[in-house]
Amino acid sequence: MTRATMDQKILSLAAEDALDKLEECLQNLKESELDDLITRQAVKGKETAVLLRGIFKGSPCSQQNGVLRRLQVYKHCIQLVESGDLPLDIASEIIGLLMLEARQLPGAALAELATLFVDVIKGGSLSNGKSLELFSSVLTALATSKESLVYGKGELSGEEFKKQLINTLCSSRWNHQCVIHLTNMFRDIPLSAEELQFVVEKVLRMFSKLDLQEIPPLVYQLLLLSAKGSKKTVLEGIIAFFNQLDKRQKEEQRSPESVDLEAATVPLDQLRHVEGTIILHIISVINLDQDLGRELIKLLKAEQQRDLGKTLCPFSVALVLSVAIKHRFEEQVFDFLKMSIVRSCKDLQFLQGSKFLQDLFPQQYDVASIILEVVENSAFGWDHVTQGLVNLGFTLMESYEPKKVLGKAAETSYGLCKTPAQQACRLGANILLETFKVHEPIRSAILEQVLNRVITKAASPINHFIDLLSNIVVSAPLVLQNSSSKVTEAFDNLSFLPLDMVQGLLKAVQPLLKVSMSVRDSLILVLRKAIFSRQLDARKAAVAGFLLLLKNFKVLGSLAFSQCSQAIGASQVQADIHACYNSAANEAFCLEILGSLRRCLSQQADIRLMLYEGFYDVLRRNSQLSNSIMETLLSQIKRYYEPEPDLLPPLKLEGCIVAQGDQIFLQEPLAHLLSCIQHCLAWYKSTMQLHHEAEEEEDEDDDYVGFQQDLEEMLESITRRMIKSELEDFELDKSADFSLSSGVGVKNNIYAILVMGVCEVLIEYNFNIGNFSKNKSEDVLGLFKCYSKLSEILKEKAGKNKSSLANKTARSFLSMSFVSTLLTALFRDSAQSHEESLAVLRSSSEFMCYTINVALQKVQQLEETGQTDGPDGQNPEKMFQALCKITRVLLWRYTSIPTAVEESSGKKKGKSISLLCLEGLLKIFNTVQQLYKPKIPQFLRALDIANDDAEEEEDINVTEKAAFQIRQFQRSLVNQLSSAGDDFNSKEALSLVTVISTLSKLLEPSSPQFIQLFSWTVKICKENSLEDASCCKGLLILLFNLHVLYKSPVGLLREFAQDIHAHLGDIDQDMEVENQSHFAIVNTKTAAPTACVSWNSICKTQSLRYYCAAGAKTHLGTCGLQNF
Repeated sequence: MTRATMDQKILSLAAEDALDKLEECLQNLKESELDDLITRQAVKGKETAVLLRGIFKGSPCSQQNGVLRRLQVYKHCIQLVESGDLPLDIASEIIGLLMLEARQLPGAALAELATLFVDVIKGGSLSNGKSLELFSSVLTALATSKESLVYGKGELSGEEFKKQLINTLCSSRWNHQCVIHLTNMFRDIPLSAEELQFVVEKVLRMFSKLDLQEIPPLVYQLLLLSAKGSKKTVLEGIIAFFNQLDKRQKEEQRSPESVDLEAATVPLDQLRHVEGTIILHIISVINLDQDLGRELIKLLKAEQQRDLGKTLCPFSVALVLSVAIKHRFEEQVFDFLKMSIVRSCKDLQFLQGSKFLQDLFPQQYDVASIILEVVENSAFGWDHVTQGLVNLGFTLMESYEPKKVLGKAAETSYGLCKTPAQQACRLGANILLETFKVHEPIRSAILEQVLNRVITKAASPINHFIDLLSNIVVSAPLVLQNSSSKVTEAFDNLSFLPLDMVQGLLKAVQPLLKVSMSVRDSLILVLRKAIFSRQLDARKAAVAGFLLLLKNFKVLGSLAFSQCSQAIGASQVQADIHACYNSAANEAFCLEILGSLRRCLSQQADIRLMLYEGFYDVLRRNSQLSNSIMETLLSQIKRYYEPEPDLLPPLKLEGCIVAQGDQIFLQEPLAHLLSCIQHCLAWYKSTMQLHHEAEEEEDEDDDYVGFQQDLEEMLESITRRMIKSELEDFELDKSADFSLSSGVGVKNNIYAILVMGVCEVLIEYNFNIGNFSKNKSEDVLGLFKCYSKLSEILKEKAGKNKSSLANKTARSFLSMSFVSTLLTALFRDSAQSHEESLAVLRSSSEFMCYTINVALQKVQQLEETGQTDGPDGQNPEKMFQALCKITRVLLWRYTSIPTAVEESSGKKKGKSISLLCLEGLLKIFNTVQQLYKPKIPQFLRALDIANDDAEEEEDINVTEKAAFQIRQFQRSLVNQLSSAGDDFNSKEALSLVTVISTLSKLLEPSSPQFIQLFSWTVKICKENSLEDASCCKGLLILLFNLHVLYKSPVGLLREFAQDIHAHLGDIDQDMEVENQSHFAIVNTKTAAPTACVSWNSICKTQSLRYYCAAGAKTHLGTCGLQNF
């Protein structure tokens, strides 16, 4: 019988249900013939399933021959399917039929089939994995078998046999081609928790054996498998794998030459795209199985209490941020991230303050840098992460925004971020800024949200949002033109915002104004409307806006001043306003604005003050407007100038105030007007005159010289007559009423402050134009005497009235740059040609103390607000240079003339010059560390008087430079401590200790200089017996702060406790206390304050102990006791 005839016969007998004949026919077939028959029919693709059903019908499982024939069919079909020769639909049809028939097989046959599959997998001969669908059915049927099956020398139940097979399978080597198929197969097999854990761990171990491109589909199958359980293991394994890959990638980038070629990681872009795909897979599975999302949150929260570095990495952060898009997980994710960020900041802060903890926990994870790394990684198509990043950024900024105290922001944005809350807020801003730079599609949404918060939160401190907006605009002003409508919408609310917020907002968007004419025009329309508003705040906003426009849009022909130009930071912003408008139109525009501002000079004092403070910057940035500005100022001062040369006083103060009912108000801030005039005049003389001489424009020179001459003659006349004037000429004397409860008293206070301000302005003017002439120095001293008389009267009256103003000094009108110049002249100028004029000023110790006090006031203002009054007060670089000059002078003066020598020359009222210098140095050292930390090397180099003319070095050793300065103050402190009785100056000694403590923060704790300072402090405390409690406390605080950075302070505290115990005695009066003395600084008078300082240190040490205990507990929980 031919093979074709045999096919037809089997099909025919099966159709007729002639089972006996069918069995007889199949028994006559050899195994090879049966295999050929099935193969031929499968290749033809016709009636394959019908043929197999016929064979199975003629091979009953009740007969041994039937079972064997079935096994033969199964084995051959498995080979046939795995060969890859069959079309997919035929292979699927065959496997489907075999799966249905598998449950008919007896247990022994199932066991043999399952063992066959295991051997095939172990042998690596499994090609396409299609037959594994059958394997799952076989294992499932085997698990339900009630028969006892032979296994080795014993017998097992079907369930136990299946368990052994899975164990064998997971313990063997898998071909990387079949891992995905095997993982998919296990989804269809009922597995116990133990079996599932075994399978999951095996699959996770296979990650490292696969190509990176094979990981995403495997992870997807593994995630689907996790529906059965072991979710935590799956998530931990995925996170740990990609965390390790990221670490290897970083190591390779840091030192590519040290990486073995075989161990080299995959390309960065490929890794990031795979990670992004994995995250998408996890999110899609979470959509199907919410328990997986809950398990992820649970896992991260559990590790948060133990070891953050184990699970918190760029991949896991990106994952949870993607999960946060789901509303039900959003709050949990952000709470977790916020807690992790703050904890990380606290940990880093804790470690920086303790050498003991640094040695114990050398490796710490900075969560902030991890999150910023996620932002960087998201550039590789991680669009699903961006919304989470944006939400996290705003959440951090709003959760940890500056607090409002007494109507002002308690935490400023110009200083360093000290607290964890400030660091978290700054991180939120950095996240948003970097996300804005990386992801173009979301820029509009970020900008809109920032502007919304600036507008809606104006009543709260929003400096951090203003700073963010400024950085956003700077980063891409041209790109922002597409979102200009958002900015123009914000302009509509300018009239309702506080003035500082208006100034911040306009300054932030200033680069955008340079490249977008539509935005500029919209702003002008708003400002024109606001300047006629009834609301004072609206008019202030308009003035601030117009001044900004005049400062930043130059008329053609104006001089360029690099020293006063605002750095924009974006190379794309180079366009001037005349790129779109011609010169004439632009000049007309600026003159129109000036005309509007000129009308504002008849409004309230606050408006005028803004103009006087803004005109100087406008003048030097837009020199072509100098004619109009100088004309305006000249016209304004003439209102209050007494033209008669012999009349006293030279100014009409009555026009500077206004009465409203019973109340008196300042109408004209005359001193600010004069200050503006003298600064503008000085700029004009030094710059414009040279410009016109170079161009030989004689006609214009005549006009300009006219303005200059008029103003100079007026200032000269005012100076001469102010010196001649007595207090009675201003209706001010000691008998006058200065109380703030009466109208007359308020008027007199206003007059006095105006006169004092005018004197200060004239002091600066006359010194600057005097060219070190003796006559001008005498004029300066004469003006100071007028100022001093009024200042003393105001202090005396305020003291009698017990006013809070008694100890407050009016804000000085001297500019920061002039203060530094004047101090240098008074204390460091040794030129013979200057000696006669400076001798006049040096003869007045009151004037010298006044100059130092003004410097202290300026430094204090800089520390509190980040800027000072006067020209360049908002220029950080100019302020830094002035600080360096002032510090050099104060340092030279203090170290050159000791306080004891100065005081021995005669007792004077108030603090000595040396003590004022020391107080100023302390303020400056604190300010520099707060505002100019990156510039500390340059600051210390500027103080090195010995290397005045040396060229700038590239590398500056901060520790060495700081140690050199510390040694000078150490010598001074030793001299103070060695002084006997009345010669000991407690205030100076305490200030010296504070200065040393401040500078010690600049020393590297592991350096020899730090060890030297620490040893010296210990020696001072051991050998010097002080009776001054404040100085003793200062020394002890310094000692404890240094000690904790050197080693654990426990032993030191024990010695102090013994000394305190010896002096204060025991609670039990009958107990004898051993008289010990480790430190001479602890005596009967200082034991009590020493106990307080020691107790504070004990509390800090106890907190270190708690931190160590928590760290040890974490380590024990993650590593086990044997590894600790």
